[in-house]
Amino acid sequence: MGSPLTAVTPPLPLSGVRVLDLGHVFQGPYASFLLAMAGAEVIKIEAPHGDMSRNRNGDGDYPFRALNGCKRGIVLNLKTERGRGLLLEMAKSADVVMENFSPGVMSRLGLAPDAFLQVNPRIIYASASGFGSTGPYAGNLALDLTIQAVSGMMSTTGESGSRPMKTGVPVADFMSGAHFYGAVVTALYERERTGRGRVVEVSMLESLFCTMLPAAGYFYAHGKSPQRTGNRHIANAYVPYDIFEAQDGWVAIVAATDDHWLGLARAMARPDLANDDALRTSKGRVERIEELTNEIAVWVSRHTRRTVTELLQAHRVPSAPLQSVDEVLVDRQLHARGFLTEHQTEKGTVALPNSPMRFGDSPLRELQPPPDLGQHTDEVLEQLCGLRADELAALRRAGVIA
Repeated sequence: MGSPLTAVTPPLPLSGVRVLDLGHVFQGPYASFLLAMAGAEVIKIEAPHGDMSRNRNGDGDYPFRALNGCKRGIVLNLKTERGRGLLLEMAKSADVVMENFSPGVMSRLGLAPDAFLQVNPRIIYASASGFGSTGPYAGNLALDLTIQAVSGMMSTTGESGSRPMKTGVPVADFMSGAHFYGAVVTALYERERTGRGRVVEVSMLESLFCTMLPAAGYFYAHGKSPQRTGNRHIANAYVPYDIFEAQDGWVAIVAATDDHWLGLARAMARPDLANDDALRTSKGRVERIEELTNEIAVWVSRHTRRTVTELLQAHRVPSAPLQSVDEVLVDRQLHARGFLTEHQTEKGTVALPNSPMRFGDSPLRELQPPPDLGQHTDEVLEQLCGLRADELAALRRAGVIA
């Protein structure tokens, strides 16, 4: 008899893809991190001073650790002619080069997309910025806060009658980072059919617009921009759609369908609400939004977050406890799926994320620590550019590498 069949673990889908990652802070590094966790070989290329997110005021090095695992790191001074030449030499064997500098920076260095496509017609040149490379805003500086402002997002965020508010986290950076990943993978797919590389770009402003669809829909339906509604639905289309204070914190509750409403009324042990014909439709509930919001608030206030959410989930009502950051970092769902795993650092134990994408039978890539500044410079340049030890030493003395 033949030997039993041995199960073969399929490789991650981007195994064999080489990425030159010039990204910095959040937008670019998040996209290249997703590529790395999908199996790509990502080489992080930093200036001599390093990525500014290596140690930021307020949030330390945690974001850097979370976005740069499973990458090799080199230091290359692109302000030197030799440094630029080495980058183009590396590009000959690469599949993707990514950057999220302001438009024009790479061209002023003599590293416009054509320079890469000339040495490697199959390469994908991927660029991300605040507003894109064309249009009246192309040269404007962009940070997450300013993009939230110009996109209209801040006009919809905050309590009614209050000043506009940003979201508590940098959504523009990470929304555009996810789109950046998608653009690269789409171009790689096209190259499999055509054999040719291309230039792709993503802007923070355009990436954020998709979050504004309900607000834009409100404008077209009513002829005016929506007002800020706090935690309620932007058009007050659902009741409840809010957070309510329990004995030990807050709970989010949504009744997006009539069945959700009936489940909520039953969880509250309120047959009078369940049997009220005027409340059987969303329109009827909206007309009595203040009354119903108060009734739900009183009920929630008598219980803990866990009691409320367990009752509502048992009745198939969308609900969740409002968790603080420290609670999210130990969340059992995120740990059970291996998305968050604990890692030892010189500052203690931290929970770091994997990729939110799963690829069937291919296991999640085991998270490796981010590179120290210039950790793999010699190794990578020897491998990709064929440099000898004495040549590397001379480049280091000249300030080309570190």
